[in-house]
Amino acid sequence: MTVTDQRVEPTPVKELARRTLADREGALAWLFLLPSVVYIIALVAIPFGLAIAFAFSDVSAGDPSFDWAGMVNFARAFDDPVFWRSLGNTFVFTGVSMVFIVLLGKVLANILVADFRGKWVVRFLVLLPWTTPVALSSISWLWLLDSIYSPIDWVLRAVGLLGKGENMVWLGEPGLAMTSVIAVHVWRLVPLAAVILMAGLVAIPRDIDEAAKVDGAGYWRRMLEITIPLVAPVIAVSALFGAIFTFTDMAVVRVLTRGGPNDATQVLSSWAFYRGIDGGDVAGGAAVALFLFPLLLAVAVGILRVVRRIEVD
Repeated sequence: MTVTDQRVEPTPVKELARRTLADREGALAWLFLLPSVVYIIALVAIPFGLAIAFAFSDVSAGDPSFDWAGMVNFARAFDDPVFWRSLGNTFVFTGVSMVFIVLLGKVLANILVADFRGKWVVRFLVLLPWTTPVALSSISWLWLLDSIYSPIDWVLRAVGLLGKGENMVWLGEPGLAMTSVIAVHVWRLVPLAAVILMAGLVAIPRDIDEAAKVDGAGYWRRMLEITIPLVAPVIAVSALFGAIFTFTDMAVVRVLTRGGPNDATQVLSSWAFYRGIDGGDVAGGAAVALFLFPLLLAVAVGILRVVRRIEVD
């Protein structure tokens, strides 16, 4: 038995020199990652670092010079009753919004994956709130919720739920104002949740659902025992995105109520803006805004752990 030695000829130097950038995977990886790294550094890392520095300083709109102030801004935030009210409103605003966003997003996702005539029209109408600029949509809702000319009040009077000449002060009473802000925010984010959940529903093999039908499983049993468990990781990811957007969003609050009445709809992001930008207390606003980071980090870690447990099970 003879063994033939096979020698690998070394790559000629001229051939190596002729290699283009498209043939170098390592260089391409860094080249493609560079825009994302620059974006994160420029728009996330640098502002976050400045916020930390400002929170421990006495920087204000009238005096931009940086002087070390230690924990003074955090102590002032803890002594501020508006801060604690904003913190409680943030949890209420986020918790209630996420429940409705996930539930309505699941319902809309089931509608979007169904096969019926005119499906593209329904998809367009569902995605419209998400594609509409937030300032424009919020101003539209500001008119819809007007205390005098609200079309919603006109409909309620037409069906007999309101008396003649009676109006609902949607944005003037604390309970109704928070309800209105949550409703508009849910209206905005439900399309995003529906699209994410629709991707999860489409990924479920049809063989599983058809086999369950053959075994006699009804719609709700298939939904509870097959669809929801398989889509649970996607639901968690949708909840994570919704929580991040809700925690950091202040556009709806600013346009509709500006935190009123009597700070009943004030959240941490809006209070940080009003205190740091409108009020000129840049250091105090930065200290309030920093409280969003540990809260978001805790929510993100908790949801990701749930996703990991679901995938393992």
